Amino acid sequence: MANIRDVAKSAGVSIATVSAALNESGRVSDETRRRVWAAAEAVGYSPNSFARSLRLGKSRLIGVVVADIANPFWGAMVRIVEKAAIAAGYSVIVSDIDDDETRVPSILDHLRSQHVAGILLTPVGHAANILKQIESRKLPPLVTVDQRVPGLARDFIGVDNRATIRMLVEYLLRLGHRRIAMISGGEGLWTADERLSGFVETMSGAGVEVDSSLCLRASYKGDGAYAATTSLLTRPDRPTAIIGANNAIALNALQVIFDLGFHCPGDVSLAGIDDVPWSGLVRPRVTTAAQPINDISAVAIEWLLERIMAPDDVAPPRERIFHPYFIAGDSCRDIRGEAGARQAAGQMARS
Repeated sequence: MANIRDVAKSAGVSIATVSAALNESGRVSDETRRRVWAAAEAVGYSPNSFARSLRLGKSRLIGVVVADIANPFWGAMVRIVEKAAIAAGYSVIVSDIDDDETRVPSILDHLRSQHVAGILLTPVGHAANILKQIESRKLPPLVTVDQRVPGLARDFIGVDNRATIRMLVEYLLRLGHRRIAMISGGEGLWTADERLSGFVETMSGAGVEVDSSLCLRASYKGDGAYAATTSLLTRPDRPTAIIGANNAIALNALQVIFDLGFHCPGDVSLAGIDDVPWSGLVRPRVTTAAQPINDISAVAIEWLLERIMAPDDVAPPRERIFHPYFIAGDSCRDIRGEAGARQAAGQMARS
């Protein structure tokens, strides 16, 4: 196996010069550095990248921390980010928070121990806790995705969550629905709170009174969504439509509809946020408002690489908010005629 002495002999320089060139030290000229790397390749010598990272305090590694790797939404982001990172000469370490904010400190510490050059983070948990977890550590360049953390001076890329939910509510209202239920994410999550606020805002803006008992919470992993949907569909005044705050919640709601013997959209309409690759196989195809994950991921890794390349740049944090897009499925029924018939029947009964 080739060693550093072989490289020095092939390049016609000293071992010290080879070490300086391979460690990217400024003590050697660009011409000498190129000659040393060419010699290393010729003799088949590969420097120990981990040892090199210990000496330099950085590596060609990027940490990608996602909320739930089992969710296809985050899997899509990892695929796009890794492709761009590799093209830029970096490898990716993927860490899964599993929607458990207590895991974040150990994950961040592990990435620091690996001397990662930068971190792409999907924050999970309450903003105050996330802020403390990040600011209490000396971290490399870091870009956040999806969950905004107020007070955190880092780049952020996300989606207009209020516009996302507004798309679905306005669509259901146009179909005649008024008793619309909303199953949002956990309390304290920026996206969940924004989506619930958007729901109330859109309903109220349309002159429709919001029944607070139809606004429920569940984990974005779908935990609790089954029980929440069951409670909605077993009440005597059940809603005519349900909105799930993400794909896992919507799919759990669809499972309950089937398990209780209801039909979708015959008995209850359903809409959700975020598409999944295999959504075309689900019947009915769920109507969704989707985030442009390809664009979000591309900007996130682009900004992180820019921060890595210019670590001394004191430019203020940037923010990019994308607009969602609508995917019409088969899970929402037009009940305008039925609503009119019910109203007429009620008027006749009162006369």
